[in-house]
Amino acid sequence: MKNSSSSSAGSMKAKWGVSSSDVFYHFSTSGMSVATATGITHPLDVLKVRLQMQLVGQRGPLTGMGKLSMQVVKSEGLRALYLGLTPALMRSVLYGGLRLGLYEPSKYVCELAFESRNVLMKIASGAFSGAVATALTNPVEVLKVRLQMRRTSTLGPIQELQKIASEEGIAALWKGVGPAMTRAAALTASQLATYDESKQMLMNWTSLQEGFYLHLIASTIAGTVSTIMTAPVDMVKTRLMLQQQSQRVGSYKNGFHCAYQVLQTEGPRGLYKGGFAMFARLGPQTTITFIVCEQLRGLAGLEAL
Repeated sequence: MKNSSSSSAGSMKAKWGVSSSDVFYHFSTSGMSVATATGITHPLDVLKVRLQMQLVGQRGPLTGMGKLSMQVVKSEGLRALYLGLTPALMRSVLYGGLRLGLYEPSKYVCELAFESRNVLMKIASGAFSGAVATALTNPVEVLKVRLQMRRTSTLGPIQELQKIASEEGIAALWKGVGPAMTRAAALTASQLATYDESKQMLMNWTSLQEGFYLHLIASTIAGTVSTIMTAPVDMVKTRLMLQQQSQRVGSYKNGFHCAYQVLQTEGPRGLYKGGFAMFARLGPQTTITFIVCEQLRGLAGLEAL
């Protein structure tokens, strides 16, 4: 048993005691895959934010995603669907690289510490990597959602960031960080653990092996599960980051207060505003992310996720 444990530790060192180029490939493939998916699905993210900010503090009929998209294009032009793209791509490289890149090291540490590879270890690893990545990149997320709601602003990302810091203080760049970390922890845990487990079950129960079709099916399952898990938390995070646009119902003190206020004034359905747009975006984004990531890892000589 001791020799087996020693061998496991040795293989762990062999895998993670690597050169700087291996570390670069590990994190860069993750960041590039998320950035690719973000660039393709960004218009849906803009619509999701606009839908989540509908009828703040009020009940009433909501505009659907199709009608809203036509309204946005008609009144603001096609370019409006790409508001906030620069910080979104910047965040994708940083956040995506950390979120996916930290998952494997976290999972192996859990395996060594608890001598287990069950799904709970994968969930814990995903939650940790998602929360850490979000805490470090929250200012870029705040900047992104602010730009997505600025219909007439001519300020660039740097000027907008300076404006937020000067008018609201540096702390404003971490508005919504609690719900954002909760969402990222839930998203990464459900997304990566589901993808990981789905791949294993599909390979065990079907004739599928590592390749495009396995990655496609597993990532589609992961995208569906993660959307259901994170839609309400994502809505709360958006409301907190856009606090100024929500002043008609007063200031939200924290994520729990925001969720309570939404339930009280907008009803349970309010927590799922923008839910369809989120699913329409997160489903394809998850699929594209994992497929591209697996392909890039193969080109870089890394093992599959």
